[in-house]
Amino acid sequence: MLEVLREFEQGAIRFSPLVLILPGVVAVVVGLFVWLGGLGFRSIMAGLVGAISGIAFGFLVAGRNVVWAVNSAVVCAVIAVIFQRFFFAMLIAALAAAIGFVVLAGPYIKQVESTTPISWDTASVQGETLNIHESIRMIKVYTTDVGERIKQSYSLIPLHKWAIIAALVVAFLIIGLLLRRICSALSCATLGTMLIFAGMILVLLYKGSAPISRISAKSSFYGLVFLAMVAFGTIEQLVLCVRAKRQVVKRRKQEVAEQVKAEQERQSWRTT
Repeated sequence: MLEVLREFEQGAIRFSPLVLILPGVVAVVVGLFVWLGGLGFRSIMAGLVGAISGIAFGFLVAGRNVVWAVNSAVVCAVIAVIFQRFFFAMLIAALAAAIGFVVLAGPYIKQVESTTPISWDTASVQGETLNIHESIRMIKVYTTDVGERIKQSYSLIPLHKWAIIAALVVAFLIIGLLLRRICSALSCATLGTMLIFAGMILVLLYKGSAPISRISAKSSFYGLVFLAMVAFGTIEQLVLCVRAKRQVVKRRKQEVAEQVKAEQERQSWRTT
């Protein structure tokens, strides 16, 4: 899969800076929030991810219809907030499936030839920086091409690898339902880490640092960094959120005790 992304890296150095920097910074900021504090704001987190999933679903089903996408986003966000426990179990299962698919299906996606001829030299002068409109158009062309290549790779993937992906989904779905708090923290930490990686890659693409090539050359090292960030984010959220919850419970008990004491004093004053 990294080899496929390297094709994007080669042309992205000519994109308009705004197209790379703005989404990159937003992704990093949101990623940090989700990575370190997603568990503490589960309702917001569920609504946000539900809305994003709804938008993607609406675009895919309705053929990029904005009205359908907005309606789907609202419905999915409401469902996600109401059924948080099941939502986070589905989220961790979906993340496991996505990561498993990238790892297992990457070599087969590489074998599929591009379905859409992509020419990065759309500017009038060779090497000229593309404007915002041209940059967005090239991104759309590339994402469409990658999507088609992924679809065509389905038939190349052996059955036993599909079985592994399915087993991951079922296993994480069951674990998510049984260990709600741990899996909620794990899903937030994983999603946050993915957003941070994606945001940093976009920013570094603008600087011409070839981040995708570096990751591809040292995939084992960056894989360990990814796992370490997920582990840290999970543990940090569990520790801080449990402590915060205990403080809230303690504060509520103190408030109730003070109210009871005040009521008793009022009653004793009346009797006297």
